[in-house]
Amino acid sequence: MSRGEPTSDSAPFFSSDSEAEGPEDQGTVTANQQPDEESPSGVSRGRALVIVFVLCYINLLNYMDRFTVAGVLPDIEHYFGISDTESGLLQTVFICSYMFLAPVFGYLGDRYNRKYIMSGGITFWSLVTLASSYTPKEHFWALLLTRGLVGVGEASYSTIAPTIIADLYVKGKRTNMLSIFYFAIPVGSGLGYIVGSQVSSRAKDWHWALRVTPGLGLIAVLLLLFVVKEPKRGAVEARPENHLHQTGWVADLRDLSKNCSFMLSTFGFTAVAFVTGSLALWAPTFLFRAAVFNGERAPCMEAHCESSDSLIFGAITCVTGVLGVASGVQVSRQLRKKTARADPLVCAAGLLLCAPFLYLAIMFAQASTVATYVFIFFGETFLSMNWAIVADILLYVVVPTRRSTAEALQIVVSHLLGDAGSPYLIGVISDSLRKNDSFLWQFRSLQYSMLLCAFVAVVGGAFFLATAVYIERDRERAENYAPTDEPIVVPKSGRSTRVPVSSVLI
Repeated sequence: MSRGEPTSDSAPFFSSDSEAEGPEDQGTVTANQQPDEESPSGVSRGRALVIVFVLCYINLLNYMDRFTVAGVLPDIEHYFGISDTESGLLQTVFICSYMFLAPVFGYLGDRYNRKYIMSGGITFWSLVTLASSYTPKEHFWALLLTRGLVGVGEASYSTIAPTIIADLYVKGKRTNMLSIFYFAIPVGSGLGYIVGSQVSSRAKDWHWALRVTPGLGLIAVLLLLFVVKEPKRGAVEARPENHLHQTGWVADLRDLSKNCSFMLSTFGFTAVAFVTGSLALWAPTFLFRAAVFNGERAPCMEAHCESSDSLIFGAITCVTGVLGVASGVQVSRQLRKKTARADPLVCAAGLLLCAPFLYLAIMFAQASTVATYVFIFFGETFLSMNWAIVADILLYVVVPTRRSTAEALQIVVSHLLGDAGSPYLIGVISDSLRKNDSFLWQFRSLQYSMLLCAFVAVVGGAFFLATAVYIERDRERAENYAPTDEPIVVPKSGRSTRVPVSSVLI
């Protein structure tokens, strides 16, 4: 195809140059045509905004599906007759598959067409979620297996979607779009509790709660295929990927491991994942047991358990998520006028302020339900301040051709040490502390085990404070990055030979 011919909207899948060409490569616009207002990414401003909203919808659906199980956990425990340890495995097997496959999709996302990778993953995830809703009572292992397979589809999306936004916007606009994208995490999580508990309540069967998101997932696939356009990697930063060139996966990992800001912020985000994972699975169950212990709820003795606690917790999660993400971005933006270390400092403050409110919420559960919900409200608000900022930190301290790999590495580390094990760990500690099966010890053992969340939040705050020490240096390195081994042509015996720059410079 000549350079004067217009290119197709989407590039071939098996191509390292998977982006469509920009308007400057599409020939001369005729006098009767208005030129398409496209950025260097090759995507018009209007379409870029539509793409962000499509990605936000899928991210919301992603987290809605993830926490639907938590919204009906008391029903699942009663249906299968399982312990807290086994209940914790539901989240752990999902996170483990999600975590181990993230590097694979990160590698593919840095090299091939990203929207096709996401479309395939979401289709698989929707089908497996639907299959999990038909698990028979005698086969709890089948529910564990299908929840694990759901992680395969979600890994294909979470590692890649933020890098598409990064290739559409820069600086302040990128932060704004990422904040919109990450609004979907708490809002989607809250909707998971709400939709799961309410659908289960109306149908008098928790299986129906898992049949809502698959249909919405297929709509997401159609939007990806027909609305989303693949942007050019790094073009909006005036450093197209063909100028940066691809490096090997091992080289990428080696470079990322030496990036102090990336590694320390990843460890800080691991603490966020630990606390979020624990609260996501256990908070509604903890609140239900507290209400039963206080005599405010009837025990779960029938086929369907009382779901009002999941509904209230879901509503709180939605509201605090929006407030937390928005306030985190705004505080960071204002603080940037005074210091370049604003982002990690805001993240540290969010976790350090979150810790005491979580402690108070857990300890007040036996005395006052209202006070517990108030403390949860403030604790989750401060915890949610981190989401968009951590993503922005990764994107500006890592060069464009390594961002999907960096996203994947951050997912592996944060989930491996965070929410992959935290729900299971909380369940194990709860079972080990329980002296008998009375309503008192069902509540008390889970209460003591959840105090671990407050301690981990403090540790995470310390990691973000350490990130602030290196953030300026690493950001400057990423912005001024230039390959040192770019080959040049040197004559040798009458023919051209491509050798590294380092071998001829003195």
